[in-house]
Amino acid sequence: MNKNTLTKTPVVCGLAILCCILWGSATPSIKIGYEVFNIASGDTASQILFAGMRFVLAGILTILFGSILSRKVLIPKKKSALPIIKLAMVQTILQYVFFYIGHAHTSGVKAAIINGSNVFLAILFAVIIFKYEKMTLTKLIACIAGFAGIVIINLTGNGIDMNFSFAGEGAILISAAAYALSSGMIKKYSQDENPVILSGYQFFLGGLVMCIAGLIAGGRVEVFTVTSILLLIYLAMISSVAYTVWGILLKYNPVGKVTVFGFTNPIFGVILSAIFLHESNQAFGLQGIIALILVSVGIFMVNKAKE
Repeated sequence: MNKNTLTKTPVVCGLAILCCILWGSATPSIKIGYEVFNIASGDTASQILFAGMRFVLAGILTILFGSILSRKVLIPKKKSALPIIKLAMVQTILQYVFFYIGHAHTSGVKAAIINGSNVFLAILFAVIIFKYEKMTLTKLIACIAGFAGIVIINLTGNGIDMNFSFAGEGAILISAAAYALSSGMIKKYSQDENPVILSGYQFFLGGLVMCIAGLIAGGRVEVFTVTSILLLIYLAMISSVAYTVWGILLKYNPVGKVTVFGFTNPIFGVILSAIFLHESNQAFGLQGIIALILVSVGIFMVNKAKE
């Protein structure tokens, strides 16, 4: 596609929604992956190895797709080595170690909604840590609405669920915080480097470190069937395709025009978890619906404020 095509609203809408569907499908895909690869919920080493395999492949695919679209091999600048290492530590290793552990200890629906907090944390980090923008009343209300949704999804008939665990919901929140931090880092580092290059090489490096760590810790991923291999490829494609397409859209369009579609991420995550993980009671129960509405409204308000 040429630049004129990529700036047309229907094209932007279709491609942005595609990215959000892919990201939303990660939650049920990971949990299904644990089943087809026979990885137990308490086998942290194998979960880290599984995640590492996904991101090594995602890195290769991202650079491959980016090189094809650019019609040249994408190679990072020498001064980009340190930023890539930092991004690999935060965006891939820190974020996805906790992301995979968390998904093994909580429901897909709850994980999808809690993970939606990364939008609000990104705003807070942009204001407090990176000083990119100022906090406004709209953004503050959006953050409150979003975190209210996170609290509601953990409510039981007796109030807040006291079984909230560090390994489950807590790990997902840490993962969301790592994503938020990496968003500020990418904005900073992409001023001097192609964001596709940053993403692809940090995926590969982070995935490689996770594979080594998982193997050293005794992790094993041994059940390779046609189904499990296709699922692993799909998980890698989620990252490589979505990040590549999203980066191209941001290159040719105003940020607000693209990111406003991000509010659909938790919606697709919850719907797909309900369909594939049979969590419809939680997804479409009163608490789940209220929580999803609050998170979606919050994300929409944040993006409208940016726009």
